[in-house]
Amino acid sequence: MSMAFVLINTEIGAEREVAKEIVQIEGVEEAYVIYGVYDIIAKVRAENIDKLKEIITLKIRKMSKVRSTLTMIVVEAGKKQNV
Repeated sequence: MSMAFVLINTEIGAEREVAKEIVQIEGVEEAYVIYGVYDIIAKVRAENIDKLKEIITLKIRKMSKVRSTLTMIVVEAGKKQNV
């Protein structure tokens, strides 16, 4: 499994609308409207890196109100252990 976090800038005022659309895309597990340099952060998971690339470049980045993205591909994950 491949996973990435995608930081997204939208047109002004389109944050909530874009987040609702993004979370409907297959492979997008979560999308949050955030404050700061970026407007949305999305968690994307796919069976391999090629599918991940397809979701990000062909679906998220091509949305009409998305202005820019920054993708961070996860290379290693850590999980909190219950004691």
